[in-house]
Amino acid sequence: MTVKMDIPALEAFLARAFPQVCNDFVIEQVAPMQVQVRMPVATRHLRPGGTVSGPSMFALADVAIYLAVLAMIGPQALAVTTNCSIDFMRKPAQGRDLICQARLLKLGRVLAVGDALIFSEGIEGAVARAGLTYAIPPG
Repeated sequence: MTVKMDIPALEAFLARAFPQVCNDFVIEQVAPMQVQVRMPVATRHLRPGGTVSGPSMFALADVAIYLAVLAMIGPQALAVTTNCSIDFMRKPAQGRDLICQARLLKLGRVLAVGDALIFSEGIEGAVARAGLTYAIPPG
């Protein structure tokens, strides 16, 4: 399978389609069926106790799988999340970036299924794992 959108194309697409969040994520790698995305952790991502909130980690996993799908199918803003299951496995390091390694397990005509592992700088092992399904709009 061939990548249809590289890092600059994905960044430009996010800036146009999702200007409200495009600066929250840094696309570090794009390869067939996988991406790596960094979320620089800011105060707005924290919950009481100083750890990164679940909704922030969900957003990272969701955006990473979305970008993996777009990298393979091209710019389709209406690809949408239809299912997500997330396991929070350990507390992220305080004040450290989160890195999501996302890979597509299946890319069909109407559905894409992906797996996202979220790591926290300074901690060995994943802090969260998410499985997501995306609906792909008709061509």
